[in-house]
Amino acid sequence: MSHMESNEVPHHEVLVVGGGIGGLTTAFALARKGHRVHVLERAPEFGEVGAGLQLAPNATRLLDRWGLLEHVVAAGVLPSRIILKDALTGVELTRLELGEGFRERYRAPYVVVHRSDLHRILVEACRAAGVSLETDREVERVDAVGDTAFTYCTDGVVYESSVVLGLDGLMSGLRAELVGDEPVDSGYVAYRGVVPVGSATSVDLDAVVAWIGPGCHMVQYPLRQRELVNLVAVVQTASAEGDGLSELERGFAQCCDHVRGALPHLWRDRQWLMYDRPPVGRWADGRLGLLGDAAHPMLQYLAQGACQAIEDAHVLAELADRHPGTETGARRVDWPVTLLAAQHVRAPRTARLQRAARVWGETWHASGLTRLLRNELLMTRSPDDYRHIDWIYGEALGAES
Repeated sequence: MSHMESNEVPHHEVLVVGGGIGGLTTAFALARKGHRVHVLERAPEFGEVGAGLQLAPNATRLLDRWGLLEHVVAAGVLPSRIILKDALTGVELTRLELGEGFRERYRAPYVVVHRSDLHRILVEACRAAGVSLETDREVERVDAVGDTAFTYCTDGVVYESSVVLGLDGLMSGLRAELVGDEPVDSGYVAYRGVVPVGSATSVDLDAVVAWIGPGCHMVQYPLRQRELVNLVAVVQTASAEGDGLSELERGFAQCCDHVRGALPHLWRDRQWLMYDRPPVGRWADGRLGLLGDAAHPMLQYLAQGACQAIEDAHVLAELADRHPGTETGARRVDWPVTLLAAQHVRAPRTARLQRAARVWGETWHASGLTRLLRNELLMTRSPDDYRHIDWIYGEALGAES
């Protein structure tokens, strides 16, 4: 996609900064409502780096409403259950059945999908909905004058729009214009891997399985119609850089044979440092708003990061219909009011999830007596006890309409 001449000032109704899953979902949700949306992505091309992604019913209900779920299911897997095991002994602690009863309760399935497949589906959906996509654009700052937001890129190009939506992730540059905080290091690092089914041993191809242990855990599940196996190993790290193989071996040394046997399948040339940020109540200022990880980055333990970005997109698109502006033509939304309304609806829920993810991580990584008590509680849990997930997977206030 070619650069525009520096003296041109293109105007768009909605400018989305960030072409990841959150940015594309937001662009699509708004475009299907008739809004003119342009997406700026910093990378030279659209794509996702990573491996598997879990989509719970609070997200798949919305994908179904948008006509995208069948494409996601075709590219992914519908697991039959989620299982928690003790990483040291390999003993099963508890499970959540994801079959017919689960789908009836939450009116949608639990799906696991490769990030790149979901991203491709969203790119195609955006293009079909009329979203314009542009790569190799790094945003420097946003200024608002009257009813226009001016977005300045590092190469001198300036965009005009009625609203700018920052979906530029955990390390968001636009967040700095609203919130003066920094990412918080959890002290853990993730290693990932994706291997053909034939290369992995003793894999349950119908389950998402997590082995939880002192200072570490491993998650394993199938991808791409059970042709691949996704692996994620998370370990406590003493340094920001980590030390590759020895770090993994040290962190999982006491684990059962199955967990240790999976370590050679992990990628060693890259790692994901696990950060979040504290919940904040300020996501919007005038014609600039934050969504997704830029607004509420959370640790991965509840598998809700992408799901919450999808909820954000739905809520914003619905609220835009409810707050018409006084202008005519494309600028028919009172965007400052809409952004504040979205913040009001979404911030309490995402803050609760951010905090819960931290607690869940501490619970997974417990040691000593705390680990034994955790195991006892999990092993005595009734299989049909939904108390701790209804608030996440159910129809949350503001996430449905």
